[in-house]
Amino acid sequence: MSKQPPGPGGLVVVDKPGGMTSHDVVARVRRLARTRRVGHGGTLDPMATGVLVVGVERATRLLTYVIGSTKRYSATIRLGESTVTDDAEGEVTARASADGITEERVRAELATLTGDIQQVPSAVSAIKIDGKRAYKRVREGEEVALAPRPVTVSRLVLGDLRPADGDRLDLDVDVECSSGTYIRAIARDLGAALGVGGHLTALRRTAVGAFTLAEAETLESLAERDHPVTLPLPDAAARFFPRRDADADEARVLSHGGPLEPIGIAGPYAVFGPDGEVIAVVREREGRAKAEIVLSPAG
Repeated sequence: MSKQPPGPGGLVVVDKPGGMTSHDVVARVRRLARTRRVGHGGTLDPMATGVLVVGVERATRLLTYVIGSTKRYSATIRLGESTVTDDAEGEVTARASADGITEERVRAELATLTGDIQQVPSAVSAIKIDGKRAYKRVREGEEVALAPRPVTVSRLVLGDLRPADGDRLDLDVDVECSSGTYIRAIARDLGAALGVGGHLTALRRTAVGAFTLAEAETLESLAERDHPVTLPLPDAAARFFPRRDADADEARVLSHGGPLEPIGIAGPYAVFGPDGEVIAVVREREGRAKAEIVLSPAG
């Protein structure tokens, strides 16, 4: 069976394997979809696995909203070792015995890292300092100090706590957090608060907004499909946003970039035409429903 030509696109919910960058996954989907117009909705470090939402063709315009979604992770933190990267891929910079650390102390410190907090991002991050990525500055031997940023950790629940590698401790946590939260930084800050250091040894993203591992496909399974898109554009928009159905006249106005009358939906929502195709994502302001992005412009 010959592969289908690129269509209007949609989203691909990928179960990213370890050892690949998010860019590597995008490159693979580009080849499978036979188009350059592919992007992802939130970077996962090479060590991390799990949900990576990839947009194809016009659905790349939805990725702005995907990136801002709440994320959920399962993670393993090792207490008793600090690394330069705050994860297992970096050189160990300090060791200390974690023998005296109790479950009660761990739970107490996790509580202080929950809620609306100010978090200093990991020094080995993609944040730019005077035009250069922080991780590049660290690799070149520079000392990097990043300013704290507001993030929300809505869930930080302790699972298993067990001895590991001599006098160190491993603990599993379930995390739900806002976009921009560094799980590596949670590991670092927990270890610092307990006085023994800490770093991340495993990370799996289990959800991005409403997209979960239950619908994620491996790259191997995507390669067996005629087209890698797992959620066509109309379905993706209907899953991600409240829905408004437009009549033919409204669809024509909106496809030309014009405003519609408001109907009282808060926040961005998707507007669908009579043919079931998604026309635009709109937001109501100043007495009008105005397009933030037009997905089916008048042709």
